[in-house]
Amino acid sequence: MEYHLNFTLIWRHFGRLAWGLVMSLELAVLAIAIGVLLGFALALVRVSGPRWARRLVVLYVETVRNVPLLLLVYLVFYGVPSVVQIDYSATTSFVVTLSLYAAAYLVEVFRAGLLAIGPGLLDAGRAIGLTAFQRLVWVRLPVMVRIVLPSLSNTFVSLFKDTSVASVLSVPELTYGAQWINFNTFRIVEVYLVVAPMYVLTGYVILFLLRRVERRMALR
Repeated sequence: MEYHLNFTLIWRHFGRLAWGLVMSLELAVLAIAIGVLLGFALALVRVSGPRWARRLVVLYVETVRNVPLLLLVYLVFYGVPSVVQIDYSATTSFVVTLSLYAAAYLVEVFRAGLLAIGPGLLDAGRAIGLTAFQRLVWVRLPVMVRIVLPSLSNTFVSLFKDTSVASVLSVPELTYGAQWINFNTFRIVEVYLVVAPMYVLTGYVILFLLRRVERRMALR
């Protein structure tokens, strides 16, 4: 039995893929934004916090990084509401899960960036009378951002691809749109031949833009 490619039905429903791509980007942006804030806060604790707090951060990082994202998605969406008696949408649940997942990886990225800052810069900040908070804002943070930008770029692209897991919760992102077209047209080969390049091209565009930011902010 021969299979003949027919993209007509795919182009007819291409709007679902286009809006799904927009949703995937929105999920990735929200997750990376929340993950950066949480990851940086935990990295500060990991570097400068008390021993018990550092151990808790290590436990969080190692636990999340060694549990599959799909399992975390199920735990947050199905497990947490049954225990805590709270109600949230599938989209909110996935954003929370992906943010926690991103933060676990970004903790180590930011920790490496903080430890890479030369002690001379911090000593100079102390010498001119900067407080600990001022040294964090005006010395450690700007230098750390320049150091970790390449790793941060890779993390963003990885999170963009991980948004495909949201399809298991029926969040209308790109992979869910592909599944909808497949179930309703039975053109499985055609739809994924279209979706795969959409992921690839979007990933390259993201990397291209972030690499330009890296070159502008690179340490000379």
